[in-house]
Amino acid sequence: MNVQMSSDQVLLNSYLQGDRSAISSLIEKYSRRVRDYIRMMVKDADVADDIFQETFIKAVRVIDEGKYAEGGKFLSWVLRIAHNKVIDYFRASSSAPMLGESSAGYNVLGTMRFAERTVEDDIVADQTSEQVRALVEQLPDEQREVVMLRYYSGLSFKEIADQTGVSINTALGRMRYALINLRKMIKDKNLALS
Repeated sequence: MNVQMSSDQVLLNSYLQGDRSAISSLIEKYSRRVRDYIRMMVKDADVADDIFQETFIKAVRVIDEGKYAEGGKFLSWVLRIAHNKVIDYFRASSSAPMLGESSAGYNVLGTMRFAERTVEDDIVADQTSEQVRALVEQLPDEQREVVMLRYYSGLSFKEIADQTGVSINTALGRMRYALINLRKMIKDKNLALS
């Protein structure tokens, strides 16, 4: 076990034994990295601050409930919570109806969805998913593997690197090239993915 993991575990144990300042030390230790990650993803400092607070509130709640069992990988665990909070933010903001100037009083019923998802919505989503899956299958093996592990298995880049026997930078590079290739295929095939 390396020194960083060991010191994280010492702080967690101290916190669990009643030393409330230990959790503050642990949060402070990683606050910059977590905040920078969130800001990079949402590109809005105020939203990033909110998500940052939600991330550590959830982390402390999980620790208090005795459910933390990451075996010394505290930073990876907190970054995964932050990532999930960012996804929740984007889901919430994309599903919220946005009223623009043109729809503010003229055609509100035409721009907002008041009904549940329709069969047509499900069919379009299924078709889009099939198209993306077919494109992923056309990627070179190493790129396809990283995409499958990341998006279909939900692994972190650290976990992908460990599983595939490469460095994190190599895993990230393969994902980058996979995304470039997917964008090129979408453009070449003139696909409109909804």
